[in-house]
Amino acid sequence: MAKASGAPGAAVDLKAALKPFLNPPREPVLVDVPELGYLMIDGEGAPEETAIQPSTEFQAAFGAVYPVLYTMRFRLKRDGVAMPILPLEALWMTADDGSFDMAVPAERWRWRMLVAVSDDVTPAVFDEAVAEVVRKKGESEALRRLRFERWREGSCAQVMHVGPYADERPTVERLHAFIAAQGCRMRGAHHEIYLGDPRRGDPSKLRTVLRQPVE
Repeated sequence: MAKASGAPGAAVDLKAALKPFLNPPREPVLVDVPELGYLMIDGEGAPEETAIQPSTEFQAAFGAVYPVLYTMRFRLKRDGVAMPILPLEALWMTADDGSFDMAVPAERWRWRMLVAVSDDVTPAVFDEAVAEVVRKKGESEALRRLRFERWREGSCAQVMHVGPYADERPTVERLHAFIAAQGCRMRGAHHEIYLGDPRRGDPSKLRTVLRQPVE
C-alpha cells in the first residue's frame, strides 16, 4: 500500500493507490481491500434518511473524528509528512454477526464510523492528537470512545450508488444479486463510503460507494 511521506505528490499517490476502492463503476465488481489504519468510533441509531440532520450520537462521533484527524495531519506536516484526508465511511449492522438488514427499524441499527489514514499514523501519533484535542476543546464521551486500529477488510463486492441515501435499496439489491451470481456469500457489515456532502449540492448527484465483504 502506498504510504504518505514528505516527498512532493505523496498524498496524491496514496489517493491514487486507493482509487480502485473509492471509485468503483456503477455495476458491481469484486475487490480485495488491503489492511489500512483507521480512526474508528461505534454507535447506535441511524441518521435521518436525508443525512442532513444526523442523530445526536452520529453528530457527536463526527465531531470527535475530524478534530483528531486534522490535528494528526498538522502534526505530521510539521515533520514533513503529507497526510491526505480520505472520505468518511461507515459500517452498518443490525445483528450480532455484523450483518445488516435494511428492513430492521432504524433505531435498532448499529454503526462504526471510519476514516482511513496513511501508514504514517501510529498509536503514539493518535494518542498525542487526542490529548491535544482534549486540551483545546475538553473531554467528551465520543472522544473517549474514539480509537485507532489497523483493519483488513479483504474480499468484497462493491458498486457506486448515485443519488440520495434514501434511494440506495435497489443498488444494494443489485449488489447482493451480483454476489450470489459470483458463487459467493456475504459476511460482515454493510459498508458505505461517502464521497459527497448532502448539505451541499444536488442530492440526486451524491456518490456513495456501497461495499459488502464476501467469502
